[in-house]
Amino acid sequence: MSTVGVVLAAGQGSRFAVAAPDALPKLLALVDGVPLVRRTVTSLLDAGVHRCVVVVTAENQAGIDAALAELPVHSVVNPDPARGMFSSVQLGVAAAADGDLCVLLPGDMPFVKPSTVAAVIAEASRTGVTVSASHGGVRGHPLALSTRLRTRVLSAPPTAVLREELAHEASLCVDVDDPGVRRDVDRPSDLVGRGAVYP
Repeated sequence: MSTVGVVLAAGQGSRFAVAAPDALPKLLALVDGVPLVRRTVTSLLDAGVHRCVVVVTAENQAGIDAALAELPVHSVVNPDPARGMFSSVQLGVAAAADGDLCVLLPGDMPFVKPSTVAAVIAEASRTGVTVSASHGGVRGHPLALSTRLRTRVLSAPPTAVLREELAHEASLCVDVDDPGVRRDVDRPSDLVGRGAVYP
């Protein structure tokens, strides 16, 4: 079974842009010298994910494609990201083959450890159910989608909410020693101490 990472990168990053209007867009911000979105994708690939589908906007596609050059990545444009994040989830899942295991990770979560991704993949492969990572008993990312949840996601309206669709499915959490599973980047201050400098 192939494992496909679905990376959500079609958000506006508006809070980041307001806080640092002269800086690079959020997903291209350098974290320890590496574009943020590349760190996120690399975490998946280093864990054994075979390829990634990155859901982007028409406006940010060129920059993200350049940041992910030479990686086994395919970008898919969300034509109307204003519909919400779930519409990007649907596009990413639809781009995977039927037999693939889909592992979902928002593009602005560059601190998830590859070992965490590998633990989620292993549990999902063993059990066949939806599995997410948790830290200190609190659910986070990544999320490996069961076949049943994939079907539910693809048949739901684009305005649905993933959390509500997940509530209809049996799922497991793998608790890991990785605070990155709950650490997304909303503002430049979230990158303090990671080699990022902003005006």
